[in-house]
Amino acid sequence: MAFTALMYHEIRSKQTYEFGQPSPIEVRQNYDDRLPPPLFVSLEDFASQMEYLHLNHYHTLKLDEVKSYYYNNQSLPEKSVLLTFDDCYQSLAFFAYPVLKQYKFHAVSFVVSGWLNEDRKPFTPEKSICLTEADLLDMRDVFEYANHTDQFHTRTGTAVSRIMEAADEEFSQDLKHCNDLSILEKKDVFAYPFGLYEDRNIDLLRKNGFQLAFTSQGGRNDKSTDPMLLKRNVVPYFLSFEGFKEIIM
Repeated sequence: MAFTALMYHEIRSKQTYEFGQPSPIEVRQNYDDRLPPPLFVSLEDFASQMEYLHLNHYHTLKLDEVKSYYYNNQSLPEKSVLLTFDDCYQSLAFFAYPVLKQYKFHAVSFVVSGWLNEDRKPFTPEKSICLTEADLLDMRDVFEYANHTDQFHTRTGTAVSRIMEAADEEFSQDLKHCNDLSILEKKDVFAYPFGLYEDRNIDLLRKNGFQLAFTSQGGRNDKSTDPMLLKRNVVPYFLSFEGFKEIIM
């Protein structure tokens, strides 16, 4: 049995988003970046995708099921899919949460603890604004939260992230700071920022007790997949409905 992991970042209604427009991030950490257009999906498409999963009886996985699959030789339910959302932007609460709750789906959100804003901010579709820890607490009936670093979700250019440049001790400390966030119950699960990593990063995660780590490489996961290099399929704005169905088959 294999499973597909889907990766989402930002959701916008088609009325408020023109594909390709820049979306600056607004986070607590002093970091300036833009969210690439392919990491958006329209609310209308997202709702249709979740409706399709519901009508076709897909099982939305929890992280403990994935861990048991790899470490306890447990099987997965038929038609299993793992829904993941990175960075905890406002659309997680405004758009994703109501749709997922409607279908009683489970999902994972990878949290950059140093990005969470201290105070709630008005929804602003022109920016990618992070939620607060209180916002995440309100969504625990749908979401479970895992480590996406504290201050290390930064990059140099497009091909080098901070975890690739930092000393192992620095990376270990950053992982600990993120895991200290009370909302993070899954402290042995990680997603590589920007999908970038080096072999020594994988080794360090293992030494720190992590059991699952997610990339942004597409494909399905089966028993032969290294659980520290799990594949996730980006669901981009321009993906057709037929293309979505092909990903999850």
